[in-house]
Amino acid sequence: MAETLVGTVTHYFGKPQVGIVSLTAKLSIGDTLHFRGHGADFQQTVASMQVEHAPVETASSGTEVGILVDQRVKPGTEVYRVSA
Repeated sequence: MAETLVGTVTHYFGKPQVGIVSLTAKLSIGDTLHFRGHGADFQQTVASMQVEHAPVETASSGTEVGILVDQRVKPGTEVYRVSA
């Protein structure tokens, strides 16, 4: 499976389990992501994404988005889109 870098984690909020990702490429609900680095190495599908506390279906490069994550992620963790 091919992977494309789509962003980097800048913050993590433990109580809601949300990672803030600074995007370098477009991202959409339903995309499969691979979080890799700084102790993280897992894949998950984007089920919930917000920009400025408002739910969005897609976000473009240059945007910071909040993504509900399955595991803890640290700043600097790279985020890749997995494609078949």
